[in-house]
Amino acid sequence: MPPETSSRPVVVTPGDAPIVFDSPHSGTIWPADFVPSAARADVLTMWDAFVDELFAGSPGFGATLVAAQFPRGYIDANRAADDIDQELLDAPWPGEVRSTDYTRRGMGLIRRFALPGVPMYGRKLSVVEVRRRLDHYYNPYRRALREQLDAAWRRHGAVWHFNCHSMKSRGNAMNRDRDQPRPDFVISDRDGTTAPSATTAWVARFFSDLGYSVKINDPYRGGDIVIANGSPAEHRASIQIEINRALYMNEATFEKHDGFAALARHLDQFAAAAGEFAREALVAARA
Repeated sequence: MPPETSSRPVVVTPGDAPIVFDSPHSGTIWPADFVPSAARADVLTMWDAFVDELFAGSPGFGATLVAAQFPRGYIDANRAADDIDQELLDAPWPGEVRSTDYTRRGMGLIRRFALPGVPMYGRKLSVVEVRRRLDHYYNPYRRALREQLDAAWRRHGAVWHFNCHSMKSRGNAMNRDRDQPRPDFVISDRDGTTAPSATTAWVARFFSDLGYSVKINDPYRGGDIVIANGSPAEHRASIQIEINRALYMNEATFEKHDGFAALARHLDQFAAAAGEFAREALVAARA
């Protein structure tokens, strides 16, 4: 993941189905002003490695795919914009601040730690720097995603959104499930508030039927993207999907292994099944 510059913070591959996948943490293009003091290997541990590639086949089944190009370590598109870590700044933040448990653990909008006890930066960041990251990277990503969700909702009267991530095979000291092994998939809907529970159960059952181990809302309940975009009462379902990295890559070397191709095929099958699920739901709603 060499440092590069990019004027395009997000890539959108549009589709005509009421299905939208997004990958906010798989970007690999480092902005020129991203100069962490943490080692490259430590920064890579927060990368949702290859998730955009795993879901790259979804547009072939009519889905839209939205993928960030910038790294999560630079700014986290799955945190709220006001989840500001004051400890990182050289001056008070001039706007509203609503720090969360993620911030207290050093995992807020701007990461304070790459790994437990490993600071991301050897200096304080300025308010101007953080605003630039919001204006040029975070906001364009969130805006592009919302535009695609709104467009699908206007066309079909409903939209199904899948917010896609990868997770370490075991939690570390910065996670609530420290040292605990994780399942193959975690499917999350903020305890039924961002999608109908029956839809979430259908997603979990799809992967379970393929032989994967699956949990719902444990240890992940869903981040700010599903909170911001899920509204079951308005026929907007937003579900977070976490995939265990051990299924498809070597976590130590950040290299794909033989499981990658098989998993990608299963995710293609999921995209196709989600499209059919949506079509049947729309027909039922109009009956």
